[in-house]
Amino acid sequence: MDELGKVKRVVEKQGTVDEVLLVLDATTGQNGLTQARVFAEVVNITGIVLTKLDGTAKGGIVVAIQRSLGVPVKLIGLGEGADDLAPFDAEGFVDALLN
Repeated sequence: MDELGKVKRVVEKQGTVDEVLLVLDATTGQNGLTQARVFAEVVNITGIVLTKLDGTAKGGIVVAIQRSLGVPVKLIGLGEGADDLAPFDAEGFVDALLN
């Protein structure tokens, strides 16, 4: 976490940081909440990107993370490439969790 703090300080010297996205693997499970809390102690997270939702992972932990940190889910990863990122649709996500 010291290195993350150092990266943050170096980047902020170059200019204003408007967005800090925490990228989480949907298969992480409960450990993702712990990771998110630790990262939030070091940097001001403004949103979450949830990856690997193309497989069997449901990504239910993102609800707990969102409630705990109070930051929105902004993007989801539905594949392995940058082109596979999509805007987060809360209604579609809930439907997928329940089905």
